[in-house]
Amino acid sequence: MSLLETSLTAAVADGKLLESAKSNILLLLAGSTSEVAAQSIAELVDNGAWDELNDRFFKTLAFGTGGLRGRTIGRIVTSAEQGTGGPNGRPEHPCTGTAAMNFYNLGRAVRGLIAYTKRFVGDAHRPKLVFAHDTRHFSRDFAQHCAKVCADLGCDAYLFEGPRSTPQLSFAIRELRADAGVVLTASHNPPHDNGFKAYFNDGAQIVDAHADGIIAEVNAITREHYDALPSDQRGGITLLGAEMDAAYTERLKTLLLKPSLLEGVSTKVVFTNLHGTGGHINVPMLRSFGFDVLTVPEQDVQDGRFPTVDSPNPENAPALKMAIDLAIRENAAIVIGTDPDADRMGVAVRGSNGEMVLLTGNQIGSLMAWYRLKTCFELGWLTDANRSRAVLVKTFVTTELQKAIADGFGVGIVDTLTGFKYIAGKLRKYENAIPADKKGDYRSLSEEQTRLLRLEYSRFFVFGGEESYGYLGSDSVRDKDANGATLMFAEVAAYAKSEGKTVPELLDDIYSEFGYHLEIGKSLVMEGADGAAKIQALANSYADSPPTEADGSAVVRVRDFARQELFDQEGDLLPKEKMLFVDLADGRSFAVRPSGTEPKIKYYLFGKAAPGGDLSATKTAVRAGLDGLWSWIEADAAKR
Repeated sequence: MSLLETSLTAAVADGKLLESAKSNILLLLAGSTSEVAAQSIAELVDNGAWDELNDRFFKTLAFGTGGLRGRTIGRIVTSAEQGTGGPNGRPEHPCTGTAAMNFYNLGRAVRGLIAYTKRFVGDAHRPKLVFAHDTRHFSRDFAQHCAKVCADLGCDAYLFEGPRSTPQLSFAIRELRADAGVVLTASHNPPHDNGFKAYFNDGAQIVDAHADGIIAEVNAITREHYDALPSDQRGGITLLGAEMDAAYTERLKTLLLKPSLLEGVSTKVVFTNLHGTGGHINVPMLRSFGFDVLTVPEQDVQDGRFPTVDSPNPENAPALKMAIDLAIRENAAIVIGTDPDADRMGVAVRGSNGEMVLLTGNQIGSLMAWYRLKTCFELGWLTDANRSRAVLVKTFVTTELQKAIADGFGVGIVDTLTGFKYIAGKLRKYENAIPADKKGDYRSLSEEQTRLLRLEYSRFFVFGGEESYGYLGSDSVRDKDANGATLMFAEVAAYAKSEGKTVPELLDDIYSEFGYHLEIGKSLVMEGADGAAKIQALANSYADSPPTEADGSAVVRVRDFARQELFDQEGDLLPKEKMLFVDLADGRSFAVRPSGTEPKIKYYLFGKAAPGGDLSATKTAVRAGLDGLWSWIEADAAKR
């Protein structure tokens, strides 16, 4: 037994080190060729940094349907990791650990994806994979490494020349008829995180049909080293740049339903990409339609530290503060912010009193869903004869206001599990329902052509979204798209202006017609190995002992998405997911689920009131009801 293993064994015996952490440390040392990894582990052991070792090694970073996500920078940075340092103040090398995002885990993930893709494609052609990345620490390094491995193992790699958004990767996979793709991003997570998000040949995140096969290939790889194929059998690496940007932008422009609304507009907009990728497409696109676009200079800088915000998440009000302050100084009407990989979009708008008002993801999505349905009927795309073919798609934890809107227009509504891959799954279903001899090369068709085909043979996806600030208005991209959402919301704002209304006034009109709905998102954060165990225990407690009453109201229905067999509105069986939905007799409800990407357990609270009466009083009453419900949930969680 080595001196290191002796130290690890003693630490386990003393209760300082988890047994799983010891096993994973030895696993990594056996499979890694990195001197940095060995030196970092030795340094942490010598310094008795057992909590850090537990956090880095309590598990192996499992490749799931969402890919990988973990720390690239540890709470403690070893001298070996720091090295000579890297750009934007980061260490030279990523965090060592089986639970961390580093070249050891990255290499296993991409090699497993390549192996599965080659097996899936067979002899049909040389596999093609697309790689994109955001502005996070190590994102470019990781993307370049993936492309090199891809070419070394006999596939053609397409690598974006610089940071690009997640939805643009989805578009490029479809445009290039690629077999798979990866974006290196941790979306809106803290600066120390990064991730590997995998997509398959339809441009959507991998789903169960392929996930099990890919995961099996990844898990079969235990060593970092691989043998490149002979030079004549390797693939090539092609850089993607302005040409792909232009193709994507042109497709985005087809999202406008009434482009004339934007003619001659001089609306002043403040846009911030929060140090990420969103400005690359959005700023020139908005300006091309005549918007007077201002940006936040300090946040234009693509910097993985996200130095001007605590969290680069447009869901959080403080992330948009600098943009709102600029809008106040410059008398701008709208603030739009996107997260680092530009799949989420947040908005603030000027109200009738001149103050800037932050909208929630549910409100933003409902405004766009309502406007797009209304306009599709006005344009004659939807009629009494075909309205049954139109559909809105949302997640279960997204506002029921969108159901009320769909019902009001007489169109379909479908709920999916949380995660845009499930919305993309519906788009795949609708595309595949079109007879092959009718759709031909579907991806080469215009939006009008695909709309007519879907209205005749399957279902026309009008709009989809989730409460966490993700939206989609077309099936040419198969993930939430903040770039497209920016343009769609700009049209909504232009419509409101043409009616002489502010956006909040337009939202109140929707409430008056379809009923007031309010949603509150809360969470309990529990970090590290200990936190992960607490999250799972708390989540399990709701399934084992669901409440029978909450805040003085009886529970009338409990939906356990992990243990019950549940179906969506189209009769499709829902995959199992750790989520519990509780409906109360007084109309309130709440859902609870552990986050799949962050160290927290999430709660979604829902309140509503029927149309009619004083809207201001209704808002106050519904808000008070949800505040009381959250107080009850917090107290109940503490007892569990």
